Formats: sequence, C-alpha cells, structure tokens
Amino acid sequence: MRTTVTLEPDTRRLVERLMRERDLSFKEAVNEAIRRGLAPPRATASPTKTARLGTPRVDLTRALAIAADLEDETLGRRLADDR
Repeated sequence: MRTTVTLEPDTRRLVERLMRERDLSFKEAVNEAIRRGLAPPRATASPTKTARLGTPRVDLTRALAIAADLEDETLGRRLADDR
C-alpha cells in the first residue's frame, strides 16, 4: 500500500537514526518501526517462583518508619562529621 505520511521532527530523527544504524532504506525503517511499535509484546522470562517464608519473627508494622529513622540518624552523623 502506498500512502503519504507526515512525520513530526522527533519521529523523523528516530527513523533517520534507525536508517543509519541498520543501513536501511526509509521504507524499511518506517515499516520496522511500525512493526516494533504495534507488535504484541514478546513473552519475557518465566514468571518468578514464589516461596513461603513463614511468619515474620519481627513486628513489621512500622518497618518503613523505623528504616526512615535509621536513615535520618545516619545522614545526621555524616553531616555532623563534615563540619
């Protein structure tokens, strides 16, 4: 099929870069870009396997708050050492 397409400057540069990198004609580069953009995503690696770790031995209700407090203390010490 033959048609006229107006490319915006940024997409034109992307097509031109693809042409240079892969030594393609304009037509080949545009077709490849369209195929890549519209093709269904490929299946990636197999799903991550899960494992039951059991009941936590520590109360994790405030874990993020505790981590933030520890980070603040560390940063405070570093700033104090730089003076």
